[in-house]
Amino acid sequence: MTSTPDRTPGPAPTGSGAPAAPDPAAATAPPPAGVPAPDPGGALGPDWVLGPDGLRHRRGARVLLLDAADRVLLARGHDHDQPDRSWWFTIGGGVEPGESDLDAAVREVFEETGLRLDPADLEGPVWTRSAIFDFYRERCHQDEVFYLVRLTDQHTSRPLTRDGWTEVEQHLVDEMRWWTLPELRAVTIEVFPADLPDLLEPLLDGWDGRTRHLGEAAE
Repeated sequence: MTSTPDRTPGPAPTGSGAPAAPDPAAATAPPPAGVPAPDPGGALGPDWVLGPDGLRHRRGARVLLLDAADRVLLARGHDHDQPDRSWWFTIGGGVEPGESDLDAAVREVFEETGLRLDPADLEGPVWTRSAIFDFYRERCHQDEVFYLVRLTDQHTSRPLTRDGWTEVEQHLVDEMRWWTLPELRAVTIEVFPADLPDLLEPLLDGWDGRTRHLGEAAE
């Protein structure tokens, strides 16, 4: 897959009726000077297990973070071997051994954004899906669960941080940003999962309690 240069609009303005969004600048700074790029050979980490099909497998927990203005928080990243290709994706990461999906989702949000969530505030899983993709010269298969949370003003008044980012994330995650669904539909680079605005729209009024399986995607 190829991508076009990112010509997305600037950050959504905050009107008098919308809560102040976290300043994305806190999480978009370039990697610290002098820090070497991670070694591709060990970048995937121990949670990626080689399966009998020859693919690296992992279970992932992701979170759809919505603010009071119906904006969703996404990160933009690139691959070590494809610096010219970038894409937007939801907040989240791998489930560690002995960890529940829900606990992993809460931990990943804190590590990637600095936002502390109560597990009771998360709804879902609202979606499940499988994704097969190339990353760090490996063919990977990730089974994902997605949770939904509506953030309060207490959360969105705080700036996002990158304090908990791993070495790989420091080098490969370029920025985080809040998106309205109309803005997201106008994005010219890839967004994962595909059709995210259409998938999210029915959830803006709340989750109906059913988990929807999105199938398997080759990315």
